[in-house]
Amino acid sequence: MLDWSQCAAVERNAEKVSGAWVFRGTRVPVRALFENLEAGARVDEFLEWFPGVTREQVEAVLEHAERSLAVA
Repeated sequence: MLDWSQCAAVERNAEKVSGAWVFRGTRVPVRALFENLEAGARVDEFLEWFPGVTREQVEAVLEHAERSLAVA
């Protein structure tokens, strides 16, 4: 499991989406990005489907995941 606490693009609140990590300022779970990418979606499609999420947030999440996995 990745430690999202060091990624500024996401937040966690027990009262928001059952405490799941979400893109900051939205109710869109980070998990949704990875599920959509795994299903073959492109980042541009994800951004269309979840208009509250910015490209910068997606890039920050992907970079954080890449850095975290490189260390693991």
